Amino acid sequence: MRALVKTQAGPGFELREVPQPDIRDDDVLIRVRRAGVCGTDVHIYTWDAWAQGRCRPPFTVGHEFAGDVVAAGANVTHVRPGDRVTAEGHIVDERSLLSRTGNAHVDLSTRIIGVDRDGCFADYIAMPASNIWPLDRELSYEVGGIMDPMGNAFHTALTADIPGSVVLVTGCGPIGLFAVGICRAAGAARVIASDVNPRRLDLATRMGAHVAVTPDRAKDAVMQWTGGDRRAERGEAAEIQRVVLEMSGVPAAIHQAFDCARPAGRVQMLGIPTRPVDVDFASEVIFKGLTIYGVVGRRMYDTWHQMTRFLRSGAFDPTPVITHRFPLEQYDEAMRAITSGDAGKVVFEIAD
Repeated sequence: MRALVKTQAGPGFELREVPQPDIRDDDVLIRVRRAGVCGTDVHIYTWDAWAQGRCRPPFTVGHEFAGDVVAAGANVTHVRPGDRVTAEGHIVDERSLLSRTGNAHVDLSTRIIGVDRDGCFADYIAMPASNIWPLDRELSYEVGGIMDPMGNAFHTALTADIPGSVVLVTGCGPIGLFAVGICRAAGAARVIASDVNPRRLDLATRMGAHVAVTPDRAKDAVMQWTGGDRRAERGEAAEIQRVVLEMSGVPAAIHQAFDCARPAGRVQMLGIPTRPVDVDFASEVIFKGLTIYGVVGRRMYDTWHQMTRFLRSGAFDPTPVITHRFPLEQYDEAMRAITSGDAGKVVFEIAD
């Protein structure tokens, strides 16, 4: 079969013919139809410091996909050949304390497909049956192929108090854009999206942002819709709830997130900084009484249930975020599209 392989320590991928994976008794074999491409794949492609410290070539890349089950192991009873599926890409020890207490998403023993083991940029992938998630007939393979990053956005948004709140989303990459649409569908009073890229601000508007602004205008927009802290100073009724979703990892955006959150408010942090960030914890966090929630992947598997309900309802449509589609052979072009800053979500069309 074809597979996009990280063959060695250094920049680039290679499209190779490799053996079709074998499956064990608790596994299924999936014919991949669509696969999402993300920033993690770019890190591995460019072989940056993170990839050098984490990845051990050779391995097949890719961790977001949807397709059809073509074979099931002897112990598998809940998944059958012919099923349309996607999957949770984090492989965890189901017996660990974290897994058994509902915190598998932060299990330190996690192995990620396309990072720590062979991934989905291939004609076929073998997966543990316990990680399989059914794909509704009403949903396309393309939507199924991006449910992994979409789940990150659901996790970020829906672990905060969104209904009736004014929500600031800092950073409109694909996951930030999904979060904009999720907050709108979840009943936010106003969704304010912030980014430096005009293309992404346009996509944020298409995803339902009431206001899409550059970072220098974000705080003014938040204060305009909430009344800032002035209402509390005058002894008036409590202001509209402010929630901040920090999706960029940019140091200036992190400081702005703390600044824009109301006292005793909450900041959801998904963006990953590329270097350590200096924070004045006394003034920015402690004296404001902030709660900071670090977002790792998807909660297994309540996030998947939430995501499926939203998609089934029709209240949330992720497709405007998808801007580029490539065959697997055009992997260099896909990586360039992401690094150009002009792309939303990029998808590989692996099979019809």
